[in-house]
Amino acid sequence: MSTSIRISDATSRWLSERASREGTSAQVLLNRLIREGVAQLEHPGIVFRGPIGDRRAALAAGPDVWEIVARLQELDGPVERRIAVLSAQSDLHSRKIELAVAYAREHGSEIGARIGRNRESTETAQRGLGTRMQPAAETYGRHALEGRAEG
Repeated sequence: MSTSIRISDATSRWLSERASREGTSAQVLLNRLIREGVAQLEHPGIVFRGPIGDRRAALAAGPDVWEIVARLQELDGPVERRIAVLSAQSDLHSRKIELAVAYAREHGSEIGARIGRNRESTETAQRGLGTRMQPAAETYGRHALEGRAEG
């Protein structure tokens, strides 16, 4: 849907200058600001962080929403129990965790995609580490990697 809006000349200049600093167009920046602004109005306490191509929803004074949801997925039991466990294990109040869950429910594909990308990159890194460790074991001996002198 194409929509025409009127903004003041001063606001237009401000938007264009900011877009230029970010290496994007005023239209792309305005679209992002509107999307993020509406999300923040609907979910007070949620902010957006990161570079222009990698914006992430996060708690204002806390971790990214996807990190909270990923940790909750690792826990067992009903969601209320998982929230209580995560709150006890972290410095996050249960209300903040619930805020992240509410945002994730409304933006599930965004959060799910980020969790998937993170898991994929973690698995790739772990496979790479395992591949690099094998030659080291052959070169330096199995005991050197275990912290013992070979002998």
